[in-house]
Amino acid sequence: MSNLDRQATPTVCGGRGFVVAEPVRELLSPRHVRLGESTEVRRLLPNLGRRMVGAWAFVDHYGPDDIAEEPGMQVPPHPHMGLQTVSWLHDGEVLHRDSLGSLRTVRPRELGLMTSGRAISHSEESPRPHARYLHGAQLWVALPDAHRSVEPHFEHHADLPTVTAPGLTATVILGELDGARSPGTAYTPIVGADLSLTRDTETRLPLDPDFEYAVLSMSGEAEVDGVPVLPGSMLYLGCGRTELPLRAASDVGLMLLGGEPFEEEIVMWWNFVGRSHEEIEAARLDWMEGPRFGEVKGYDGARLPAPALPPVALKPRGRVR
Repeated sequence: MSNLDRQATPTVCGGRGFVVAEPVRELLSPRHVRLGESTEVRRLLPNLGRRMVGAWAFVDHYGPDDIAEEPGMQVPPHPHMGLQTVSWLHDGEVLHRDSLGSLRTVRPRELGLMTSGRAISHSEESPRPHARYLHGAQLWVALPDAHRSVEPHFEHHADLPTVTAPGLTATVILGELDGARSPGTAYTPIVGADLSLTRDTETRLPLDPDFEYAVLSMSGEAEVDGVPVLPGSMLYLGCGRTELPLRAASDVGLMLLGGEPFEEEIVMWWNFVGRSHEEIEAARLDWMEGPRFGEVKGYDGARLPAPALPPVALKPRGRVR
């Protein structure tokens, strides 16, 4: 999915500057962003004061939206570099096309994983006809320097491993949780999991103390480590945890995101992750004027133009707390 913000500014992320080295309970409020004609997303990352969680660098939550009489998701062809996109649905379908020739419909609880590497472009749209409701999350994972120029590729995994306990089913989307590992390709120590809890469930989820974590609420009434987390909000949990208490007042859908703190400082702007303002500037020019990002064939519409790039990138700040 694209960042459609026409006033996009470079954001310095990563490094140890914003990592909290101990358990915390930091509730993040979303920023509301329009995505096309009929979809509004709640952007949780990057957030004021909280840029990344492990290698997770971008999180949008959308829906549930009634799109029965609407076009639904319509994101024109746009570029990516230096990152992976993770498409995750609870309701609806999204048709993915990319410049490699991939054409795939992603359905609920299936992993659509696109590794942009050095350069790729893609589009995303609700199929025609499409389901009545659309509800999901779009996430980006920053690629470490050693792998950020890998050949671009797209993966679709319909069968994902699960971890179960009374009242809990955890589907492992990316990385590893409690010994269960996703088939999706990961380039850093990371975890992404979809948590389904039935009403009145109280449980504890095992965690890695070397990871930092956050929990995104998708639906229902949940308490995460005693903190009420409403749908469309995210609770940042810091590092140093070996388990996470969860309580469901109703049937609940959550997403657990975590990973080793991302050591490298990156520059994120629009749909690019790079290491310098100059690199971002060159990628923007390549999208506007060159063949680097390829062509998405079959999408009914023009590709997305790049917004203007401010002349000076932000400087990193902060220390480990």
